[in-house]
Amino acid sequence: MTEPSKTPQPLHEAELTTLGTRAFQGLGLPLADAQDVARVLVMADLFGLSTHGLSRVESYGERLLLKGIKAEPHITVERVAPAMVRVDGDNGVGPVVGMRSLNAAMEVARECGVGIAFARGSNHFGPISPYSLIAAEAGFASIIGSNATTTIAPWGGSDARLGNSPIGFGVPNPGGQPFLLDMAMSVVARAKIRNAFKRGESIPDTWATDKEGRATTDPKAALDGFLQPVGGHKGYGLALLVDLFAGLLSNAAYLTHVKSWVDAPDEPQNLGHFFILIDTQRLGSNQWLAERMNDFAAILHDSPPVDADKPVLVPGQIELAKMERQRREGVVLDPAVLALLYKYAAVAP
Repeated sequence: MTEPSKTPQPLHEAELTTLGTRAFQGLGLPLADAQDVARVLVMADLFGLSTHGLSRVESYGERLLLKGIKAEPHITVERVAPAMVRVDGDNGVGPVVGMRSLNAAMEVARECGVGIAFARGSNHFGPISPYSLIAAEAGFASIIGSNATTTIAPWGGSDARLGNSPIGFGVPNPGGQPFLLDMAMSVVARAKIRNAFKRGESIPDTWATDKEGRATTDPKAALDGFLQPVGGHKGYGLALLVDLFAGLLSNAAYLTHVKSWVDAPDEPQNLGHFFILIDTQRLGSNQWLAERMNDFAAILHDSPPVDADKPVLVPGQIELAKMERQRREGVVLDPAVLALLYKYAAVAP
């Protein structure tokens, strides 16, 4: 494996996947689990979601080395109803638990037409869009969510009581671009504020508040304060719903029971996820679905844009275009991330 040059060069998907797999093997994961982690995180980088891509080797790696995450968990899948499974991640790396849960839900959905997986004992599992795309490419529409460390105050409250819990939706389009919506419940992800702080940049005052609940442009004050929910009280309600499904119903931690991986990296978080899948082939043929999905997109695209340089888009269109381009041209990783990947990969078995 070639060491990185001083000038970052684009790496192609296969190279990134191999490097990511080797790095997580070096952190103690078995080959198959390391491949699952690399697959999810590389897809995130291809989508342009660098804050949730292979850069996560830093936080995942720290917690693996501190034994806050198990490198070799004993993950169990229990069929609790014809179309429902319960997954215990045994404190494994999030994408490992996520992929095991997604595969279990797809297996059940193939059999029953719908499949639901509730997962507990997990950790940060990356962005949702890679799971949604994998499901869509297999013919499944999906609703997927996870809870998270508390960073948002309840509406009208003055301290953090709920997480910036993401939820995502996917609808397949055979032979075309699927619908993919991946959104957290805050105006922006906390990682964007953290990156602004590292770069010494200010942030818009709509992103977060300080610890007193006042809007701020200072990323340091925002990191000490609270994220702003998207849509005000409506986003607050949606965040609670995601935590009810991902945390409470999954028998995982929820709300303030979720430990902070920043404050307690050596302790299990017991995050929860849910995967709700619908086998679209039970509803009609691939041709039927493709015709309707393409017509659906065309109706939106044909709306005259307010700004001629900004045509109307369908959720997922930007990310899928980035993925297509970066699969051709490669992805340039942050040099620090690349160096860390090579460092862990060097000790892989």
